[in-house]
Amino acid sequence: MHARVNTMQYQPGKVDEAFQIFRESILQETRQQAGFQAVTVLLNRETDKAIVISLWQTEADARASGPGSSYMQTQQAKASSLFAAAPIIEFYEVALQE
Repeated sequence: MHARVNTMQYQPGKVDEAFQIFRESILQETRQQAGFQAVTVLLNRETDKAIVISLWQTEADARASGPGSSYMQTQQAKASSLFAAAPIIEFYEVALQE
C-alpha cells in the first residue's frame, strides 16, 4: 500500500471552510479514483494547517491522481483561494498500519 500526503497551509481562519469543501466535493471525487483505499484528514485550527493522508493500492495509483494530473489541478482549484502557500505533496510506502 502507498500513501500520498498533502500538507496545506491556509489563510488565517480558513481551515474549516477548506475542510467543508473537501468533505462536500473533493472527497467524493477522490473515492472514485483508481486504487483509492482510505483517507485521514488532520486539522490544526490554531495554525490553519491541514494534512491529508490518502491510501492507495499501488504507488502508480497514488501518483496517477497526484501533482500534474487534471484531477489534482481541478481539486486544488476548489480551495486555492484559501491557501496561504502552495500545498506540499509527498509519496510514501506504507510500512505498517494497525
